Amino acid sequence: MRGTTTRTAHARGLLRLVPSRPVPPPPAAPGDVLAEAEGLRVHLGGRPVLDGLAVAVRAGEVLALVGPNGAGKSTLLGALAADVPVAEGVVRVHGRPVAEWSAPELALRRAVLPQSASLSFPFPVEEVVRMGRAPWAGSVLADEDDAAVAEAMAHAEVTGFAGRPFSALSGGERARVALARVLAQRAPLLLLDEPTAALDLRHQELVLRLCRERARAGDAVAVVLHDLSLAAAYADRVVVLRAGRVAADGPPAEVLSEGLLSEVYDQPVEVLPHPRTGAPLVVPRREP
Repeated sequence: MRGTTTRTAHARGLLRLVPSRPVPPPPAAPGDVLAEAEGLRVHLGGRPVLDGLAVAVRAGEVLALVGPNGAGKSTLLGALAADVPVAEGVVRVHGRPVAEWSAPELALRRAVLPQSASLSFPFPVEEVVRMGRAPWAGSVLADEDDAAVAEAMAHAEVTGFAGRPFSALSGGERARVALARVLAQRAPLLLLDEPTAALDLRHQELVLRLCRERARAGDAVAVVLHDLSLAAAYADRVVVLRAGRVAADGPPAEVLSEGLLSEVYDQPVEVLPHPRTGAPLVVPRREP
């Protein structure tokens, strides 16, 4: 009896030492806030970059973060991803402060696409995309790895060079492979930093269509963009940043006004309705 009790206690001790697998989040309802910041202040290099900022990212919508260089767009995205330390305020992901999630738990809840992607070793493209499945290792959904990778590569149009080394790709091709990795992760919150910067016209449209498709499927998408007309065409909501603060937050038709944009960008602009869709087209005001 004593030996049995000792073995049971020993087994319980071992179980405590074995980390439990993170549990995937339940499906979100449309409008659920999957990421938010309140009173956010961030200092980088000894200077304030974000100053008392508040923003929310909701399931079922594409949120475009726009603003001039240095406004704090990438810093805000990094803070929402829990990759940038916060001086004041709170960042929540799926309703909990980010500090309360472990790294594996966060990886099942949000996927992050940085501005640039680089690898030290010449991994084949397919293996780079498969890295997005790492959070699911050992879970019951690991059986979906092959299907998730194939689907993500097809959507990003990189299947044709699956076996090529990532290091041998052009900048635009690397950007699409990095996006495929994020799609393969199948997290319900996507945080994308300038995903169209290195892309041609066709693939810029492709990326934003994919963002819209993910939002329609119930995910929350926050994307940093410099092309204001792209933001107007695809975003449900636009947040305009200026000097680390929110200058405007709302539907594109309300936020992208000539007066506000001319002031924020310190550049006169014209906002014209698209002749077919009516979406705002933002162009610099030029003298004839």
